[in-house]
Amino acid sequence: MGVLLCLIGLGAREPKESGGGNGPAAIEDNIALFFSPDGGCADAIVKQLNSAKQSVHMEAYFFSSPKIANAVLAANRRKVEVSVIVDKSVEKVDYSSAESLTKAGVPTFVDSEHAIAHNKVILIDGQIIITGSFNFTASADTENAENLLILNNKAKLYAAYEKNFQEHLKHSKKFSGKAER
Repeated sequence: MGVLLCLIGLGAREPKESGGGNGPAAIEDNIALFFSPDGGCADAIVKQLNSAKQSVHMEAYFFSSPKIANAVLAANRRKVEVSVIVDKSVEKVDYSSAESLTKAGVPTFVDSEHAIAHNKVILIDGQIIITGSFNFTASADTENAENLLILNNKAKLYAAYEKNFQEHLKHSKKFSGKAER
């Protein structure tokens, strides 16, 4: 699920705090904080996805960012094990990245067990957690007031998020494309 901020622990240099623009607003204890609009959230996610070597597990309420979808597709092409769970609303909207992921062979699932599957989480390589209010959409990056946290080397938190991902995956069904209206 990429290379957030040049990641500590993955051999890259530690990013600098910026308070705006395209860098994190703050960094503390291997946690980077971003805000949108125009705070670099999507770019940070893409960097983390581009760093994925083993696994990307993603839960998305709504997922329509071409930038993020392309990074997920690139990880899949690199033979990273990728799984995506989306909310059932994707079956009724005109555009969702779930369509392109499915067509490209990325295992994509729909969680319709809940009124809303509102998680926004990306888990990468057993080490990186990306979460926050940030929906994986272009408007979340450029128009909405959102927040994004990227946590690195938080083993207990990662294990809890991974367990939760697996629980949702068990009751989710394979996405086969937008339902006819």
